[in-house]
Amino acid sequence: MQETTYQKDPNIVFRKIADEVILVLIKQDVGDFQSVYTLNEVAARIWELIDGERKVKEIKDKIVEEFEVTPEEAEKDLAESLQKLEKFEGIKEV
Repeated sequence: MQETTYQKDPNIVFRKIADEVILVLIKQDVGDFQSVYTLNEVAARIWELIDGERKVKEIKDKIVEEFEVTPEEAEKDLAESLQKLEKFEGIKEV
């Protein structure tokens, strides 16, 4: 997983509204609330760092640096976030 690279689905829009960060799948029906996902601060930063070029290890290292967490905590948070993003097809492996 450390050498894996992900890219975002271009049909996902990232928005910060007040203190919440949301992802909206724009190809779905506007009334479909299954297409809106709320991210915590770490998951939002992970989303920002996914660019189709950075490897998972590089993203983990940035999380450790920026959030003052251990590498193990960052790896766990990153794995959970990537799994959730993959589940709703917000990202794909490249």
